[in-house]
Amino acid sequence: MSAKELAASNFNSHLKNNPYPGRGIVVGRLQGSSNWAIVYFIMGRSENSRNRRFRFEGDRLWTEPVDESKVTDPSLIIYDAMLTHDGIQLVSNGDQTKTIFDFLKNGDCFVKALRTREREPDAPNFTPRISAMIDCTGDAPELKMSVLSANPTNTDLTDRSTFSPATPEEGFGYCLTTYMGDGNPLPSFNTLPLLMPLEGAIEDILNTYWNALDSDNRVSLGVKEVDVTGKTVKIAVKNCHDGD
Repeated sequence: MSAKELAASNFNSHLKNNPYPGRGIVVGRLQGSSNWAIVYFIMGRSENSRNRRFRFEGDRLWTEPVDESKVTDPSLIIYDAMLTHDGIQLVSNGDQTKTIFDFLKNGDCFVKALRTREREPDAPNFTPRISAMIDCTGDAPELKMSVLSANPTNTDLTDRSTFSPATPEEGFGYCLTTYMGDGNPLPSFNTLPLLMPLEGAIEDILNTYWNALDSDNRVSLGVKEVDVTGKTVKIAVKNCHDGD
């Protein structure tokens, strides 16, 4: 199977034909360009999870409530999803984005920052914390990805997996999601980062991924374009509450 066929198969099975992959990150390189793309999406089934949308300004993308009067617990749903620090781009599915940012600002590293965090405390799902970083401060951009998930034999403990994929070819990215699919409890993501297609400009990617996600469960999706120096070029966003 070619890389293109594998990426298409992963896209179809894990996203397009999957009612609930949960929150997801895809990081890779744009087609026909040296620039990178960062995709982040959120899905939700409860009113609390669905009562939010993406907003962005400059390098930053965050979640905010649509109706503040309906927020029952903001701790796991309101956070900075994308931040930038001196040529390093960050994305995650929770407030660990700020943890990583603060550690980098103090001269520490991605892995050390995430050692201070655990899987989410939302029993019985124990949602994984997924994070990624593009470090553009060296000779070439480097990608790191992380999953913090509950240990299957003792959910009080957190398993920590860090991945350093080779730089993807143009038009491909690597994907982490919080869940493998729907279920009760929800089954945590339990595989290596999945190769995914990143075809077209970021507006094309935005529409492709948005249309693939289950229409009953999708909430918001954002795509950031980044150049090889780590500078944000632009961000595009879709929110179900905006009528998209």
